Amino acid sequence: MTGAFRPSRRKNARIAGVPVLVACLFLLAGCASAPHLAPATRQALPERVQLDDVPFHGQRDYQCGPASLAMALQAAGRDVSVDTLIPQVFLPGREGSVQPEMLATVRRHGLVAYRLPGRFTALLTELAAGHPVVVLQNLALPAWPLWHYAVAIGYDLSGETLTLHTGMTPEREVAFGRFDATWARGDRWAFVALPPGELPAATLAGALRAIADFEAVQGSRAALPAWRALTDRQPEWAMALFGLGNARHATGDIAGARVAFRRATEADPELAPAWLNLGQLARQAGDLADARRAFSRAAAIPGPWQDRARDAREALDTEIDA
Repeated sequence: MTGAFRPSRRKNARIAGVPVLVACLFLLAGCASAPHLAPATRQALPERVQLDDVPFHGQRDYQCGPASLAMALQAAGRDVSVDTLIPQVFLPGREGSVQPEMLATVRRHGLVAYRLPGRFTALLTELAAGHPVVVLQNLALPAWPLWHYAVAIGYDLSGETLTLHTGMTPEREVAFGRFDATWARGDRWAFVALPPGELPAATLAGALRAIADFEAVQGSRAALPAWRALTDRQPEWAMALFGLGNARHATGDIAGARVAFRRATEADPELAPAWLNLGQLARQAGDLADARRAFSRAAAIPGPWQDRARDAREALDTEIDA
């Protein structure tokens, strides 16, 4: 989405000439230092990574977003062209693509979009795991942003270079420091696009939201592999188990849903909606004693679910007494 420089529209703002701007860019590039990598990080990562199976698409004017998406989606096994993606993410009025549309388009094509934390080590960790990373850079200055999407496909620790599919250049090697400076000016925004069931290697911090957003578009059956993978990786994560329970229930696996909700309550006894759902499923199965215990636990937890749990328990008591 590389576009023209746009000077500030504030009245009385002094407009920098092109020579001054170019000089500033060279100054910034010259002062950029490589991000610090702890010795333990360097030892844990392969010395060099190159993802040769990531296709390259030259990025036409203002269309680096669709081109970068096509590279990431095709690397994940989706057969989609740049021309197909242009109307889905390209906003002519902005002469580019905005981040929410980039992530939404990933979901529409059956992949989960996982945002990465803005740490250089997270970027390298994903590459070491075989995941190409879509990054947003500001190739200019904060006051005159020149936004640009690229796809990171490799690195060399000893040479301190990152390899990018960028612009019209495949496999361009950029110094760690120079890349990090442009990435920082883009708020270090990055994501990986993965099939359901495959998780990011660097962190699971945003995984709940990523999978839930995917499920909202593709449905619970498509999201089940992602929930299973998340709970396999983090078997004591109550909210992940809760998400798995909901997906199982939505796909008709009532017994599996009960197991997931019970595990969620064991992981977090204060998770009221898990108790409430557990009670509802126990009631449907005719296990009224278990249902009442679950409703009572939910009713004892202060919060937005308390009144609903009390109503459910009262209705169950009426049913038992009838």
